[in-house]
Amino acid sequence: MTHHDATRRTGLLLAALLLALAACKGGDQPAALAPAQPQADANPWPAVTWPLPEDAALEKRITDLIATMTVEEKVGQLVQGDIASITPDDVRRYRLGSILAGGNSDPGGRYDASPAQWLALADAFYAASMDTSQGGKAIPVLFGIDAVHGQSNIIGATLFPHNIGLGATRNPELLRRIGEITALETRATGMEWAFAPTVAVPQDDRWGRTYEGYSESPEVVASYAGAVVEGLQGKVGSPTFLDGRHVIASVKHFLGDGGTTDGKDQGDTRISEAELVRIHAAGYPPAIAAGAQTVMASFNSVNGEKMHGHKPYLTDALKGRMHFGGFVVGDWNGHGQVKGCTTTDCPATINAGLDMAMASDSWKGFYETTLAAAKAGTISQERLDEAVRRILRVKLRLGLFEAGKPSSRTVGGQFALVGAPEHRAVARQAVRESLVLLKNQGGVLPLSPKQRILVAGDGANDVGKQAGGWTLNWQGTGTTRKDFPNADTIYEGIAQQAKAAGGHAELAVDGKYATKPEVAVVVFGENPYAEFQGDLPTLAYKPGDDSDLALIKRLKADGIPVVAVFLSGRPLWVNREINAADAFVAAWLPGSEGAGVADVLLRKPDGSAQHDFKGKLSFSWPRTATQYANNVGQKDYDPQFAFGYGLTYAGNGDLAALPEVSGVTGNEGAAGVFFARGDAGSGMALRLERSTGQGMTVTKVPDALDGDLLKVTGVDHLAQEDGRRLAWSGKGEAIAALQSHTALDLQRESNGDLMLLTTLRVESAPKGEAWLSVGCGTGCSARVALGPTLAKLPVGQWTRVGVPLKCLAAAGADVGKLDRPWSIGTAGVMTLSVSRVALGALNEAEISVGCPGA
Repeated sequence: MTHHDATRRTGLLLAALLLALAACKGGDQPAALAPAQPQADANPWPAVTWPLPEDAALEKRITDLIATMTVEEKVGQLVQGDIASITPDDVRRYRLGSILAGGNSDPGGRYDASPAQWLALADAFYAASMDTSQGGKAIPVLFGIDAVHGQSNIIGATLFPHNIGLGATRNPELLRRIGEITALETRATGMEWAFAPTVAVPQDDRWGRTYEGYSESPEVVASYAGAVVEGLQGKVGSPTFLDGRHVIASVKHFLGDGGTTDGKDQGDTRISEAELVRIHAAGYPPAIAAGAQTVMASFNSVNGEKMHGHKPYLTDALKGRMHFGGFVVGDWNGHGQVKGCTTTDCPATINAGLDMAMASDSWKGFYETTLAAAKAGTISQERLDEAVRRILRVKLRLGLFEAGKPSSRTVGGQFALVGAPEHRAVARQAVRESLVLLKNQGGVLPLSPKQRILVAGDGANDVGKQAGGWTLNWQGTGTTRKDFPNADTIYEGIAQQAKAAGGHAELAVDGKYATKPEVAVVVFGENPYAEFQGDLPTLAYKPGDDSDLALIKRLKADGIPVVAVFLSGRPLWVNREINAADAFVAAWLPGSEGAGVADVLLRKPDGSAQHDFKGKLSFSWPRTATQYANNVGQKDYDPQFAFGYGLTYAGNGDLAALPEVSGVTGNEGAAGVFFARGDAGSGMALRLERSTGQGMTVTKVPDALDGDLLKVTGVDHLAQEDGRRLAWSGKGEAIAALQSHTALDLQRESNGDLMLLTTLRVESAPKGEAWLSVGCGTGCSARVALGPTLAKLPVGQWTRVGVPLKCLAAAGADVGKLDRPWSIGTAGVMTLSVSRVALGALNEAEISVGCPGA
């Protein structure tokens, strides 16, 4: 297909969608009156033509197979288990239809498992699904993985910019090529199902998944959806469709995930149905028209009803009105959030239209209760057979029954494809085209590579930071340079080109140079995060931590021009940093090809630009830190930099000083949450320390201090891995502590009845003394005995334990300058799980620890 033809086809699809929705705008309808279900008399859902004609021979084959299947085998097809909780023997016994590798699930539990180890695991699960020695039908298992910006769980894979950066390229054909490469590298390592693309239309940039969306504009999202699906799957009607070089796609998350109230992940989207369809369903018609084989249900609710249990939308709208001909898969235990359900018992989700449940670690219980429901008629035979038919239809279209084991397929085991130079070249192009230039005062850019260049900032030489979440593990944290053999950091890219031109690039993360440079490039921004762990209260960048701003100002004070390169998963309020720098580049999360940044920042030897800036904002840039839901097309639209903004070298890059008032009020910026969603609060870190004060900062889980003195692992409370399990071995004194980068002033809070609340669960009661403490340096700490309280708590039950701040102040802590607002320690054996540490009211504590000496 030529570029012209593809562009025209995308335009026609988009035009058809917009025409279908134009008459249905209900945006002025109050959210409180928004209908919770589709209305037959004013149906806004567009009719879509499913592109695959009915195949009578295929349908007969499915019918014949279903006729021989037991109810146990049918139910097995509906269940997907995670590789951290399931074995090939389990697949052999229960005849499960699918497995997945979640963000923290890897062969042997190793995030750095080799491609060969991944392929061997895929072979083992496939062989188990085809083994009939214990009875059952040979039905190949589907192996799914979060290949969301390349095959990003695999060491050495090509890592593309996250979707927010790709949205800035406005290049659907580039997205098609990225889909093709992702499919190839996924197939080479043994999987045939990518959980992509995300077609969310984020409307509140506080949402922790904003970077997974291409744009706040439904039109931009719609223009990409079909191209990405065709890249992953091949083009319907061509010989390449679902061949051995392609995978099945999973369009997600259906529906409304980008519109939740307050930008909360997995929250509620309060909206009229017409606006739900116009904005949040925009990517689905082109994806379905391109033959998308699966759609993933969303965690969120729409007007109070969880999508995993929403029959009017999953069945009536998606499968009915939009003629989706693949199958609907759930998200990680999302069915457990349906009213009346648990993760192990939810026939309602199947009845609502979910065909396959992602029962990651709950698969066995879910299988057993679903089997019981099918035998009891709670799930009808008709509905059960329909779900199985949809799943088998996709497997047959993919040719799995004849494909053989993953290592013997078309590109199975061709590990040279993983991070291949030609793949990296496309990723590097994507980086170049995604960069958005916000400021270029006095035309400081492009830079001469012949000069002395200082590259500073904590993002300068860190592939993990520039790649973001969903990189080798769920949150993208705890990686090292050796984990990315096929990658270039931003510093490395600049250094390579400077050396070739006769210049020199010096790396100094802290900006303390050996020889005064002629220019500095400061690379800084958000640390990696994923899903709800990235939710923010405001769009203020690193509130309370001005270290990046101070670095820029210090270099400027030395008379050095500064180019700021900002790494982020969303637009953030950085007016002060923009003002302080001479040039400011929004680089988003560029992935493995940091050298693409150098391609645009540095000149050719003749002084001309190598590549001009092409990126245009696909998300509006906020005027204040509280302008988090100001989207193009809305009433009173007034951003700092509008949707579509992006300078080029041809234009005037000068920018008047921006206002430096964030708009954050005392309440919005107040201290209060020190640990939540599995991570330390902003400006804080979780540390494990010996009694001497020596220790380590926790950057990944699992991890341990001195082998096993104190171990930390992930644990689920209200969501996946939103807590940390701390296990003391009793071999010496150790503490787990939250360390603040800047001192906290809690004097006002300590004057009342505010408590330091720890939501914890006793796994094994302490054997010996245990304590909770706060501190601010030598002679400025306070400790309360925690052992007696913990000994009284029921094992295995979450409890909010409170300590009054005024008690800690009375015990000697200077609460006006706390740099350690929480720590728990013991010298004995003890295991606790902790999911939240925060300030709260007296009545929020379920049990209170008495004041020392009281």
